[in-house]
Amino acid sequence: MTMAPVIPVLVLDEDGPDPVALAETLVEAGLPVIEVTLRTEGALQAMEKMAAVEGAILGAGTVLNPVALYEAVDYGAEFIVSPGMTDWVVRAAQDKNVPILPGVATAGEIMRGLDLGLNHFKFFPAEANGGLPALKAISAPLAGAKFCPTGGVRADTAAEWLAHDAVLCVGGSWILPKGENDLEKVAERARAAAALGA
Repeated sequence: MTMAPVIPVLVLDEDGPDPVALAETLVEAGLPVIEVTLRTEGALQAMEKMAAVEGAILGAGTVLNPVALYEAVDYGAEFIVSPGMTDWVVRAAQDKNVPILPGVATAGEIMRGLDLGLNHFKFFPAEANGGLPALKAISAPLAGAKFCPTGGVRADTAAEWLAHDAVLCVGGSWILPKGENDLEKVAERARAAAALGA
């Protein structure tokens, strides 16, 4: 969460850019930590190819259960992202010794995560859950928790999120919008996102 200010959140379609070329583009642009969501057919295979790119750190997103987690790790996932938090998924991640960012939206969920030994969370869906004011209010009494807000964070709002002490990085689906195949445009967005950490 501290290697780059933005983690690109990728939904890879069959007619999208070549996964290896995409990973190379993101790494060269300064965003080496990449989340591939398990929402599309072939996502695991694409993640596996991308994980072989030098400098790339690939994670699996939309991991909903232990079976999906174990499979993602087998395909090269170095971290796990889940839209919510269940004991089963957290324990599976701990069993595999792989970092996990479970989705949370309330103080109670964060406290449960802290009880499970976690201190890094995905605040999700960030904007729908009240945006930055909500995260500031929730995180104030939970000083040990750090966040990666995802869901509704945009290129023009990312810096504001990143300025908050409890936010280590943000998830960015804007890096690869749906239907985008132009890697030059992806690189331009990625470079701008990487510069947010300067």
